[in-house]
Amino acid sequence: MVKFTMVGHALFHAYELSIPVFIIIWLDIFTTTEAFLGLIVGVGYAAIGIGAVPSGILSDKYGSNRVVIVALLGMGFGFGLISISPNIVVLALALAIWGISASLYHPAGLSLLSRRIENRSTAFAYHGVAGNVGTVLGPLLTSILLIFLPWRSVAALSVIPTLVGISIAFKLPLGEKKAVEKKKNGTAVYRELYEDTQILVVSGFPIIIAAVLLYGLYYRGTLTFLPQILLDAPMFNQITLFGYTLNPTQYIYTALLTAGVGGQYAGGRLTDVVKAEYALILAFVLLVICALAFVPILTTGFISLIIMCILIGFVIYLTAPIYQTVIAEHAANGTHGLSYGYTYLGMFGIGALGAPLAGTALSYMSTRVLFLALAGIAGLAGMVSIYLLVWKQD
Repeated sequence: MVKFTMVGHALFHAYELSIPVFIIIWLDIFTTTEAFLGLIVGVGYAAIGIGAVPSGILSDKYGSNRVVIVALLGMGFGFGLISISPNIVVLALALAIWGISASLYHPAGLSLLSRRIENRSTAFAYHGVAGNVGTVLGPLLTSILLIFLPWRSVAALSVIPTLVGISIAFKLPLGEKKAVEKKKNGTAVYRELYEDTQILVVSGFPIIIAAVLLYGLYYRGTLTFLPQILLDAPMFNQITLFGYTLNPTQYIYTALLTAGVGGQYAGGRLTDVVKAEYALILAFVLLVICALAFVPILTTGFISLIIMCILIGFVIYLTAPIYQTVIAEHAANGTHGLSYGYTYLGMFGIGALGAPLAGTALSYMSTRVLFLALAGIAGLAGMVSIYLLVWKQD
């Protein structure tokens, strides 16, 4: 089950974080502004939240494995449509299709792990590491291919990993565990949704959702335009080598995402030895520090900026397995799928507002204003996490 979810998670993030690499090209090709493109990309990212709750319901009622495979097929189709988009309207539609398909993955994959794996924190850590492998390889391969091929060809080639991933998933030795959740008998879906939601509401789950939503704003607001922000730094001018134009900011962005592999694993292991709520508070404090430090370091020098980017990547992804563990501890066993559905509705759906927030700040204000806003968002999430700890103790 861990292997199965690792395949899906790697592909999800490979697609998700290849999109910012294309943004630099789309700004030129479609002759638009950061604000408008941020809105278009934000719609695609927001769509990741649309199917999250239905995915959680289907996972609780029928099992997770088929839901994951459908998600992979839809994501591949979405990127195929991106590759042939003649204008920004079709691009927006393709991103929305990709996002709706991607929304099915996390509730299904995480509920599979949270219900069936005894050492959940470690399982979430391995799951997170696989996601970051996709996070790194997706943008890295995209950046390399863009040196030699038109962007449409690169987007079309991005469909191939989905087909490979699905073939691998079918060959994994899941056996009779392929449908691990028992079907609920007789109760209408809407009634189950109402009853399970009531169970979640009387727990600490609404508090966790508030923190996760704020984390989603920070995550999307930081990563969506970061390659473009780095491109504006004077030390990151484009380089021509053997007749090919290289954009070093794409590789710095990849280095940031690579650091997330260590962050995911560290976050999962941290919750094995430290109370999850304390770990969550620490993570948000570190996110505040990173946001406040980024702008001053942006003009100090090449090495210091690279170190700062790596630190941001590490801390952003450190947070993910921590909040996943907190959710698993607060949600009743029969509602794990639904709980992760609501979680990713907040994280990816509402949190996608971070993309237009970043685009608007960059178009009409400044990078400094953007990162001050991000620091405030992380600080508010930290206060929510402290309230969760106090609530639990009471």
